[in-house]
Amino acid sequence: MAAVRALDQLLESRQVWRGQPRAAVPEVAAHPTGHPALDSRLPGGGWPPSALSEVLLGAPGQGELALVWPTLARLSQLQQTVVLVAPPHLPHAPGWAGAGLALSQLQVVHANPREALWAAEQCLRSAACAAVLCWPQQADDRALRRLQVAAETGQCLGFAFRDSRQARNPSPAPLRLQLDAGQVRVLKCRGGMAPAQPLPLALAH
Repeated sequence: MAAVRALDQLLESRQVWRGQPRAAVPEVAAHPTGHPALDSRLPGGGWPPSALSEVLLGAPGQGELALVWPTLARLSQLQQTVVLVAPPHLPHAPGWAGAGLALSQLQVVHANPREALWAAEQCLRSAACAAVLCWPQQADDRALRRLQVAAETGQCLGFAFRDSRQARNPSPAPLRLQLDAGQVRVLKCRGGMAPAQPLPLALAH
């Protein structure tokens, strides 16, 4: 049997490599939603950073834009780019400006449904955008996972607005919200338990 040698001797003779201590990775804070009641229910107090958040609704126009406007306004006022990929309706510029968004930082990407997912993924991954909004009509678990990975890579906020019937299907999105009749229900939230009761929110349409 080989003789047992002290670790100090091995290090001194450079027979063992001593690695450098790994620096702690700073935790990125969540982005406040601008709705204090909702922030109080979410782990970290807002939208998960560098992640895809999924908002489920029965039909467009149920307050989903008002839900995200405070965050988008803050980002755009910091001269950060917000991108809308294939929105179901053209943005009403006075409405967005009235919500506090700097329109010069708002970009709209026109794409057909087949190209929209690809375009959203590229924008999320680019590291040139602060937030990307998309309305995927047909997206399976694999497609949503690609969006989530792209958001992590580009350190971007991603928002996917989808039909509420998708609530029954699993999703890789760290946060899933469902809007219905002036209420928001947290279906899934990374880092905590989803509240059992829906939360009433006063969202301007």
